[in-house]
Amino acid sequence: MSFQQQVVVDCRGHLLGRLASVIAKEILNGQHVVLVRSEDVVISGSLYRNKLKYAAFKTKTMNTNPRHTGAIKHPRSPAKILWRTVRGMVPHKTPRGGAAMDRLKSFEGIPHPYDRKKRMVIPSCLKVLRLRPERRFCRLGDLSSEYGWKHGSLIERLEKQRKVKSEVFYKKKVAAKRAKSDALKAVKLSADDQAILSKAGYA
Repeated sequence: MSFQQQVVVDCRGHLLGRLASVIAKEILNGQHVVLVRSEDVVISGSLYRNKLKYAAFKTKTMNTNPRHTGAIKHPRSPAKILWRTVRGMVPHKTPRGGAAMDRLKSFEGIPHPYDRKKRMVIPSCLKVLRLRPERRFCRLGDLSSEYGWKHGSLIERLEKQRKVKSEVFYKKKVAAKRAKSDALKAVKLSADDQAILSKAGYA
């Protein structure tokens, strides 16, 4: 990932652990990263197996005072689970690690400022390239819904609305590009103007 001011990653179809490790390295290097569509992240293993893992995680409490439930937080939303996974790969208790975590944002769906920005994928983390086809997997959104995340249907509805707007924008963009190329083909230049453009390297 080359250094940019801000990178927006579309998490759909990425494996949770592989994605988290790449993102952790990038934010430690100083890159600002935004993760969108975190509910579509994929975890290897069946939903049943991952439910057992999350149930074991939920039992973890503060060692010296187990009744102090606020000490260890067990996030339910996909964006927060993804954020917590990345945090586990960052030395977050040091100033460097804390600053790195400040450079990371994660969201369910694609909220307003980021639906108009170019999104990227990380090929080394994609399920289709890294998980054998016969292996079982589950969506992070399905796991979250099993453990109390209640906004799955809302995100689905908002995503349908966003896709309609996105399709209209894309058709408009393609039409504008075609009109520009047609106009460039139709334009006639004099020999003097052509020579000037050729000299400048635009011909």
